[in-house]
Amino acid sequence: MTVFHSPVPFSVGFHTQQTLHFAEARDLSSWRQWRRSTRRNVRRLRDDAHEWLNSLKLWRGDIHLIEGMFGTGILSYFSFLRFLVLLNSVIFLLMFSFIMLPIILVPHASGNTTYNQYDGSECSLYPSSSRRGLVIFHEHITDLLSGGGFLEQTYLFYGFYKVDKIHFPNFTYNVPLAYLLVTVAYLFLSLIWIVKRSATGFKRNLVQDEDRFQSFCNKIFAGWDFCITNENAARLKRSSLLYELKTDLEEERIKQKIADRTRKEKCRIYVLRLVLNLFVIGVLAGCFYSIYVATIVSQELTSVGFQENFIMDLIYEYLPSIVITLANFITPLLFSVIINFEDYSPAFEIRFTLMRCVFMRLTSIGVLLFSLWSQITECGEESCICGYNHKLYSCWETRVGQEMYKLTVFDFIIIVAVTIFVEFPRKLIVKHCDCGLAKWWGQQEFAIPQNVLEIVYGQTICWIGTFYCPLLPAICTIKYFFIFYIKKVSLINNCRPATRPFRASSSNFFFLGVLLIGLALACVPVSVSVAQINCSQACGPFVNYNTSWEVLPTTVSQLPYGVKTFLFALSSEAFAVSFFVITCLAMFYVIALAGAHKRVINQLREQLAMEGRDKRFLIQKLCQAQRVSAIRSPVSKSQPRTSRSSPSYHTSFSNNFSESVFLAHPPPDSSTHV
Repeated sequence: MTVFHSPVPFSVGFHTQQTLHFAEARDLSSWRQWRRSTRRNVRRLRDDAHEWLNSLKLWRGDIHLIEGMFGTGILSYFSFLRFLVLLNSVIFLLMFSFIMLPIILVPHASGNTTYNQYDGSECSLYPSSSRRGLVIFHEHITDLLSGGGFLEQTYLFYGFYKVDKIHFPNFTYNVPLAYLLVTVAYLFLSLIWIVKRSATGFKRNLVQDEDRFQSFCNKIFAGWDFCITNENAARLKRSSLLYELKTDLEEERIKQKIADRTRKEKCRIYVLRLVLNLFVIGVLAGCFYSIYVATIVSQELTSVGFQENFIMDLIYEYLPSIVITLANFITPLLFSVIINFEDYSPAFEIRFTLMRCVFMRLTSIGVLLFSLWSQITECGEESCICGYNHKLYSCWETRVGQEMYKLTVFDFIIIVAVTIFVEFPRKLIVKHCDCGLAKWWGQQEFAIPQNVLEIVYGQTICWIGTFYCPLLPAICTIKYFFIFYIKKVSLINNCRPATRPFRASSSNFFFLGVLLIGLALACVPVSVSVAQINCSQACGPFVNYNTSWEVLPTTVSQLPYGVKTFLFALSSEAFAVSFFVITCLAMFYVIALAGAHKRVINQLREQLAMEGRDKRFLIQKLCQAQRVSAIRSPVSKSQPRTSRSSPSYHTSFSNNFSESVFLAHPPPDSSTHV
């Protein structure tokens, strides 16, 4: 007889669930239903927007290709480069929107402009540097590379912005105040952005450094992306995972080697490191003195106007840049050779080399600015009637901007020249030449410290020069855009993966830390020039003020009484002390909270480890009980299996298993006293 299973129970269950759902929906008010549906729609819209924004990321496909071929270490360099492109674009938008755009819109918005006029004094004389008469073609090239000539009186440099106020029909726009506030804004924005980005890398670095075994497990058991369906993408992902595992194993090997050192080996390596660091200090001192002398000679020759020929003019103009570039090119090579004898781990080797190069590159900019300011603020035997050397520098801000412009242009030229005339010929020689020298030279590796320092050095110049050259962020954006493709082509065609790989997460955090050092260094000369050095009285928006900072208290003094009192209260010492105390208390609270969370995490981790040991102990006792039961009740092959043997076996097994469980979990008294 055929048994027919009725679908009634299923339908009844379904209708019961549906009835409960409707009853729950009736219990909710219309306001709660609307809030729940709105929250769900907003979450879905946010996820869709996030996915769409990720698809619009610059160089997304190129970066995935680089990650698969060369690992996440080199990937971090290109991600860092993309971040700087975006940062410079935002800085340029700030400068353009609040400084250049109002001046451009004045003729089209029925506005009146108040200019800083020439008052006839000696300090307000600003001779034009544009060439007159028949201009030879190479002179245009000299002006384009040096920022002088026809470029000096354009939107590119500080001296062009002679506007004091713009009177629109409804309000008055204060250009000097906007210039100062935008300068503070782009420095503060850069600080917040870098700190926010580095915090993410710091958390990842902290998690990975906390438990290396967890890192291995995550890569082996949870590192694969099962959404990958493309064969090429799967190959790139596999290559990336293998590269990261190689990095972890290499770091473990170096740590074991360091732990196995004897006392004699430690003494030898410490003495060697001391000698090598003294040598490095001597090299740095020699480089700084050469930069100082080159800057003084270049300023004296260009102020005299000595022109011999096209090549010599360029050499005189670019003499500080040439010396700085040679120092920055030679010292990283020297440091990379020295670091091999100091026997550090791969990650620390990268960081220490990077710190040496950071100190060299960034301090070279400081030496250049110090040399310029020693010329600007000193008037020789005469007194500076204008507050600065107006005879040598009628518009010293433009001259500083020209130096930053030349450093930026020359840095880009050197990067392109090294790629074309050094890296490509080296690849051809190694590939097609069978001589021993070519094999010893080998294929080039992608030197991450040197490449990172190139862009950190360029970004520091951009931060310093933006006050004196407002269009410099746009130039740096275009420069980094082309550098990405230049480095990508050179990496794929000329370079090979590093023989000593390193971790990407710590590199990301450290790169941003180095960039933060560059930002701190950039703030020092900008702050000194804004608050200490007298403004040029022949050019720029701050002609009516002694220093650029004076525009802020002058504007505040013209505000209504209530607003002025509030702003003065914010700038008072009482508010500063109170804010400092509150900040310290908040910081101590966060530190204490972080310590408590860390202790809880350690306790949970220990508890998980204890549970794992308990489970392993139980499994061992279970296996032991099975072996004991098998020995006590053997089954002979010659005798048939009876019904008596079976119960005895199970009884023995159950008894032994109960005993093993009892041994695994002792009585509470004994466990308490252990």
